[in-house]
Amino acid sequence: MKLSSVMGNSQKLDGGAMFGNAPKALWTRWVAADDLNRIDLACRALLVETENHKILFEAGIGAYMEPKYRDRYGVQESEHVLLESLANLGLGHEDIDAVVLSHLHFDHAGGLMAAYEPNQPARLLFPNAQFYAGRQAWARARDPHPRDRASFVPDLNRLLEESGRLNLVDISDVLHFDELSVRFHISEGHTPGMLLADLRWSDRRLVFAADLIPGRPWVHLPITMGYDRYPERLIDEKRELLTSLNADGGYLYFTHDAEVCAAKVAFDETKKKFSPVAQVTALERGEL
Repeated sequence: MKLSSVMGNSQKLDGGAMFGNAPKALWTRWVAADDLNRIDLACRALLVETENHKILFEAGIGAYMEPKYRDRYGVQESEHVLLESLANLGLGHEDIDAVVLSHLHFDHAGGLMAAYEPNQPARLLFPNAQFYAGRQAWARARDPHPRDRASFVPDLNRLLEESGRLNLVDISDVLHFDELSVRFHISEGHTPGMLLADLRWSDRRLVFAADLIPGRPWVHLPITMGYDRYPERLIDEKRELLTSLNADGGYLYFTHDAEVCAAKVAFDETKKKFSPVAQVTALERGEL
């Protein structure tokens, strides 16, 4: 089984929003801000290739936005970077047979759509893939709260329904792809019903942490985002996951960290805090 970190379109977003109530004097120790107070963010997918399957975990933000919205949300490239990254691995989007989505926010699912073309209708890519999304996350996407309505893509909801290939996942479900099993945890702190994909194979474990822990700075328990709906609940969910991964020697996969795709976690008994260790910058058909 081979794993690849697959880069999609990158973003620059306001650092204050990304670090919630943490002061700038603290978060600038970890990341640099530009003159608009924005920080660099990846939108990174994970590709897993087994003997008979090619599974993509998330699809990033993609390039579906028209230019005015691309500028508003800090999307840095006009081309569909995810497709270029797959092409560098000798693959097209047609080769993917499963896409697992943590939730339906545009920076995690927008890459399922074709790049923006003036006067052309929205179009869904990945014609041979089964799409997997959490039942609660799907309900939220179809009926969002005013607070996060702008985070969803109505065209994407419609296209997924029309595809006939959308599979709604419950926490008790387990997906099997040859030697890989994918279990799920539900996280409510960021958005309702966000799926954390827990990948197990042989004696290995990797959790796609999505927006529960978008990058290394958020491994620190008190650090949350301004976009999170229930920060205290998110911290409790994060503690539970990190404790489990520390005990198992498993890896976290980071979708938004601009420099590192995965890391193990260690707990310092003296300082009573978790830290990312054994950091992996990139994977290309490799193993952990």
